[in-house]
Amino acid sequence: MSIKIVATNRKASFEYFLLEHFEAGLSLQGSEIKSIRAGQISLAEAYIEVNGREAWLVECHIAPYEQANRFNHDPKRKRRLLLHKREIRQLWSEVRQKGVTIVPTKVYLKEGRAKIEIALAKGKKLHDKRHTIAERDQEREMKREARIRD
Repeated sequence: MSIKIVATNRKASFEYFLLEHFEAGLSLQGSEIKSIRAGQISLAEAYIEVNGREAWLVECHIAPYEQANRFNHDPKRKRRLLLHKREIRQLWSEVRQKGVTIVPTKVYLKEGRAKIEIALAKGKKLHDKRHTIAERDQEREMKREARIRD
């Protein structure tokens, strides 16, 4: 199984506690998949909308494909996520709780098909973010010390 990560949402793990991860397919147009294969995708402002029956990727920017000229896609259109009914029901019931949302964490190509990893997430408070920064700095310092000793 060959997996090529195309885009990651590094901000998601800093802004949210990621509770549970799901893999979903993306319903795309031809020019969109070509753009994704070229790495022209941004998850910076993207989020997932779920009604009782369907899940949608909203505000994800996929750059227009140069060679598609007039057959190009709208860069910010809503894209349908391909999930099982039970997964959609589970996401729907979780999202109705206060403070829980769904964020995209990464987009990758798996055996030639575009997949997106989404996660149920709960927002972090400011002190949680400070704690994350402190842990990261401490880990970086430990690695630096280990390098100096060697």
